Order: sequence, then structure tokens, then C-alpha cells
Amino acid sequence: MAEALTQVVASPKSLAPRARPRGPRPAPHDYYRRNRQLLWSLACGSSVAVAFAGHRAFAWPAWGWVALYLVAYAFGSFELLRKMIGAIRLGRFVFDIDLLMILAAVGAAVLGKWAEGALLLFMFSLANALETFALGRARRAIRALADLTPAVARVVRDGRETEVPVEQVPVGEVVLVRPAERVPVDGAVRSGRSAVDQAPITGESVPIDKAPGDDVFAGTINGEGALEVVTTRAAGDRTLDRVIQLVEEAQSQKSPTQHFTERFETFFVPAVLITDVLVIVVPPLLGIWDWPTAFYRGMALLTGASPCALALGTPAAVLAGVAQAARNGILVKGGMHLENLGTIRAMAIDKTGTLTTGRPEVTDVVPAGDASAEELLRVAAAVERKSQHPLARAVVRRAEAAGLALPDAGDLHSVTARGVRSSVDGAAVEIGSLRMWAGDAASNGDGGGNGQLTASAIPDAIRQMVERLTAAGRSVVVVRHGGRWLGVLGLADLPRPRMKGVIERLRGLGIRPIVMLTGAHRAVAEAVAKAVGVDAVRADLLPADKVPVVRHLQAAHDRVAMVGDGINDAPALAAATVGVAMGGAGTAAALETADVALMGDDLSKLLFGVELSRKANRIIRQNVCIALVVIVMLIISTTTGLLGIGWAVLFHEGSTLVVIFNALRLLGFKGFSPSPGTPGEGWGGGALPP
Repeated sequence: MAEALTQVVASPKSLAPRARPRGPRPAPHDYYRRNRQLLWSLACGSSVAVAFAGHRAFAWPAWGWVALYLVAYAFGSFELLRKMIGAIRLGRFVFDIDLLMILAAVGAAVLGKWAEGALLLFMFSLANALETFALGRARRAIRALADLTPAVARVVRDGRETEVPVEQVPVGEVVLVRPAERVPVDGAVRSGRSAVDQAPITGESVPIDKAPGDDVFAGTINGEGALEVVTTRAAGDRTLDRVIQLVEEAQSQKSPTQHFTERFETFFVPAVLITDVLVIVVPPLLGIWDWPTAFYRGMALLTGASPCALALGTPAAVLAGVAQAARNGILVKGGMHLENLGTIRAMAIDKTGTLTTGRPEVTDVVPAGDASAEELLRVAAAVERKSQHPLARAVVRRAEAAGLALPDAGDLHSVTARGVRSSVDGAAVEIGSLRMWAGDAASNGDGGGNGQLTASAIPDAIRQMVERLTAAGRSVVVVRHGGRWLGVLGLADLPRPRMKGVIERLRGLGIRPIVMLTGAHRAVAEAVAKAVGVDAVRADLLPADKVPVVRHLQAAHDRVAMVGDGINDAPALAAATVGVAMGGAGTAAALETADVALMGDDLSKLLFGVELSRKANRIIRQNVCIALVVIVMLIISTTTGLLGIGWAVLFHEGSTLVVIFNALRLLGFKGFSPSPGTPGEGWGGGALPP
């Protein structure tokens, strides 16, 4: 019966995004091929019903109703025998559940219990068909991913639009995406602005604004603006393609509970066969039962002891759990990781790009003397817009957000590890750390009258501003224009929105301690840790230094998750019980390195993943308990004669369907609702308070 599950798990290539079929409706033989299992089962049931009515209600001659029961046997056993013969030909025949059912049905026929044997085959084949249909819901959830991308792309060649199959769009091709259309390729926006709904890929609940230079992903939905997109990944290598392949591979990987049930089945089925022989032979020899009674109870035992529910309950839950996680922007790369995610007791989290956005922003604008915050920012941004340094870009973004008109600046001269020099409105401008006005830098005059300036000439007010911002974990730049000290800018890599609430929710799930790991300096790390509310900080770490911290947490708390960006955190991700990568929507390494990838750069999705895992674990335990209780009950009741083959069939197949549909409840799992929060929670803007 486990074959019913494997029929819904295809190879990764089978679900690669492809063009949707267009044309005539499927031919009748296609309908038969897709539904053959159910049709043969219904034919078996119809034959059983007619034969039973002919025998009991209409007093047909024996040859009539026996012939119909034989027809029912043929329809009901065809799929079982076909698989069994195929396994024998390949030399892979094993003692499995299907063998128990065949032997039980044959035994019932030998005893003249045609109705019970035919009912057994009907119920067993119907259960297989319904399991295939039910588990197909999980498969369709994944197949829906494959149907997200359009079959054709509208490319721009020689100034003209041409529709070509998406598989034929090479890297570097310009693709036009009109309003309300799905994006057919992974690429970067060349021109146009629009809000793009990335929920199908990242699970983000609101559209994301896209401008030239921003990345877009195949399968997402464009908003009201037209976009020209330069293709960066060809079909087969797109984010969606990799997601589908990883989900398919995850479905084929087995959880610890599934490994246990398969090992249990390997020993249990032969044990049932041996016990059945003993039940048939020993009681008659001891004079306890007669031979027909012993044989009948032996056949009933074969039916009742078959571990169908045990074999299918766990993989069905894994299949549904992996599918539901993928639909919500979480890639779980196997049943083992799905189970383990719900058992973690402590967590290590990388700072940059995980707890923070990974991009510095201006957090503090502190003017000095008679300078205004607007003047300080305007002069600094005028110079910095000629630089590509991340801190310089942050200053420019802040000025643009404030709507400041920036004057022209002179040529930019870099002073290594100290800052930059230029000029604005005919006066020299120096921007950098305090080292800019010390040692060799002070002697490198720029013709603006500042060559004789020494470190001792730096005002105490500027020094105090720098010390205060540095202690708060900011990167600090000082701005001097001509002979005036304009003030100080503080910059920091801000925590992601609502991060403090996410940490509190993780702690509420019993995950503690939550330890931040970072290569940043202690002051910077402490500032971020205070803002997001982690329990402990390990700063000044190299990538290899994070591994001992993770192992120490494992020694103290057994099961530990490591959350990082999937690149420089790879050693720690591999050492943890569960490695969780942020940024799966754009980072191939994140998909390849970690056990779980959060596609939307949103740590709150980890809350959903943990709760989904715990729900899956509860359902797996429920299914194992249901299966074992029913097996024990049926073994006792069939060997003692309380239940015959007919009732054993009903209880046996009923329990199998119960665990299947219990597992499929995971497809409707909604999880928690994120609490509202404000971006950069815990960080203040503007001037630093005294």
C-alpha cells in the first residue's frame, strides 16, 4: 500500500515549470490512465455488490455469484499482482503489506468466504485509490508552483516586441512585463517602476516597490507599472525552478519517524506471517480449534495485522508539511529537518543580514556649533554621492529622503582608511573618522588651509559626539567644511522590522537562549542585541569561530538552530541541528547550504516553520498511535474470534484513511499572525539625545 504514496512523488524534472497545455480536452484513454486505479476498484465493488445481492436476495445458483466474486477478485487484485510481478522480475520482491492482503483474500476463497475475500480486495484497492487522490492534494500544492510562470515572454529585440517561449530566453535578454502580468524570468529592472507581488515566491504579504537595479523573480505578479527586465537567470536556473526542485527532493527524504516505521515494517511483516502459520497450525494440533476455524482466524489476522496506517501516516504528514511550508515561503529540505525544526531548544543567530537589513543607514545627524542638521547633511551628501562606499550611499539616501537639493562638489580624493576630501561652494570639505586629522593625513593639505591642522585642534564637542555615538554602536563620520566643523553623522546596520517582537515570540515558543553571533565589534553588537532583545552576544567572531559556540549550545541544550545568510555562516549552519538560511529568494548558496531557507528575508517566517513542525510532529505521533492501537486491537480480536475478516477489513482500511486525512490537515495550517511593529524597532533617528 505504500506504493500509493510513491505514486505522488515524482522526479524533480517532472515538476519543472512548463507551458500550460492548450488545445483539445484530454482523450478518453487519458482519463482512464489517470483514474485507472479508482475505476478498477469501483468495478470490483460493483461486482461484489451484485454477487452479494444475487446470492443472498435472489438465490442465484452458486456458479453465478461465484463467477462474479471471481470477477471482483480480478479487478481488486490486478494492481497488487501487477506490482508484485514487476518486483519479482526486478529481483526486488519483499514481504510487504500487499502480500498480506493477497494471502488473506486467497485464504478466504479457500474457506468459501468469497464475500469477505472480495470485500477485502475492494476495500484495500479503494483505500489505495483514495490515498492517491488525497495525497495528490499535496502534490497539486507543489505543482501549483510550477504553473506560476507564463509559457511565453515578451522580449525586446531591435526595438520590437516579440513573444518567445520562456525556455528560449537567454541571460541578458530584455523582457517587457506589462501591468498585472506575471514576471516570466529572473532578472534586474532596467527601466520602469512598479509594485510587484512577491507572495508566490517569498510569501511577503504586501507588494514590494521595484525600481531600476532591483531584482525581480519569475512567477511574481507585476503591479500597475510596466517594467523592462534584463534576464539574469535562464529557465531551469531561476529561483522558482530551484525552489520546485528542492521541494521535490525534500519530499523524497525521510524523517526519523518514517525510517523507524519502515524498519518496523521490515521486521513486522515476516513476524506476522510466522505468527499466522502458528495460529493456523498450533491450536488444531493442541485440540483448541478445528482446522477451518484456525485457518479462518489466521486469514483474519493477516488482514488486521497489516501495518498500512503505520506505513503511510508519517510520509503523508511529511509530504503535506513540506508542501504547506513551501506555499508560505519556507523551503524545508526533507522530512528529517521538518521534524527537527519543531524540537529546537536554543538558537544562534547571525547579525548582519539576518537580525539586521545588511545595509547601513544614517541613524543620527548631530550638527555642531551654528551649523544646522540640513547643512550638515547637504554638504556631506554632495561629496559622498561621488563615492560607491556603502556608508557614502547611506548618506546620499538620507539626503534624498529629506528632499535636499545638493550642490556640486569638486573632485573626490580618498585618504585610505580615514575618509575623503573634496570641495563645495569653493571651500574644502573633509569627511571621515577622527584619524582624518591626525598623523600623515593632517600633513596632506588640499590647498584649503587645512594642511597645518593637528589632532589637538579637534573641538572637544566633536570628540564627545564621536565617543557617544561610538559607544552606542554607530559607525561615525565627522564633517568639516572650510574652517567650520559642521558636525557628526552616525550610521548603523538597522535591525529588520518587528525583529524584537519576533525574538519575543521565539522565546515564547520555549526557544532560549537566543544568542547573536557576529564578527562586528562588541559595541556595535551590544547595540543591536539591546534593540532586538536577544539573550546573549558573541562578538568579534570569524566564521570558523561560530562553530564552537553552536556546539557549546548543543552540549547544553541538545537541539540548536543556527540562522544565517547561508554563505559565510556555512560552517555554523552545518554544525547546528537545523541550519536556517535567510535570503533564499536571491541567494543560490542559501538554498544549497542550509536545511531550511526563508524565502522572504523575514525571520518571522521561522515562527510559522516552528509551529508547522510542531503541528506535524503532533500529527505524526497521533498517526503512529492510531495505527498501533488499531493493529493491536485487530490482532487480539481476530485471533480470539471476536471479529471476522469483514470487520477487520473495515477497521483496517478505515484507520488507514483516518491517518491520511489527519496528515492532510497540515495543508490548511495557518500558524500565527505577526504582531504589528515599526521598522528599525529600538533605534531612534535624528540627533542623539544627551
